[in-house]
Amino acid sequence: MPIKIAIVEDDDVIRNSLAALIRRARALQLTGDYPDGETALREIPPHAPDVVLMDINLPGMNGVECVRQLKSIVPTVQVLMLTVYEDSDSLFNSLKAGASGYLLKRTASARLIEAIQDVYSGGSPMTPQLARRLVQFFSSPSPPGNPVSHLTPGERDFLDQLAKGYAYKEIADRMEISIDTVRSYVRTVYEKLHVHSRTEAVVKYLRG
Repeated sequence: MPIKIAIVEDDDVIRNSLAALIRRARALQLTGDYPDGETALREIPPHAPDVVLMDINLPGMNGVECVRQLKSIVPTVQVLMLTVYEDSDSLFNSLKAGASGYLLKRTASARLIEAIQDVYSGGSPMTPQLARRLVQFFSSPSPPGNPVSHLTPGERDFLDQLAKGYAYKEIADRMEISIDTVRSYVRTVYEKLHVHSRTEAVVKYLRG
């Protein structure tokens, strides 16, 4: 099945270019493209895309806040931030909000498709510097009453695989379950741990 993609980008030229690229890619399916965060929050959830390409600098609601709200509505959606330049603070805030990685808008078409497939499989395209900063942020001491204790054996097994860096499809094979079951684990684990991203879930689990 093709990977379902939604685009949130206010620049008409860039949005149309991305949409055309996704329509041409056999492995991808465009579910919609939107010029602002407010429209995206209304329109994206019913279409349940697998991956959202999100501009950081949107008019009105910015991309970081849009990610935060979108992840609260659709926890399993993967978000790749689109940025003109590597603004460390904005990207860091996006990752804290639940984004899975980022791409520069000047990224070549082949690399963009590769990154979409990577994040869909459980990867997190970002620089090592940002990844290190994110892990350090989430490595603060755990509060009392850690929700990790409420995880089922299957959810713990899933998080063990996730912590070892396996992609979702690899986890499905290793646990001998379907990819839909893996995505169900993502949803329930995120809810139980009160997290919005793979990195946050793994760090919280390892601390528990």
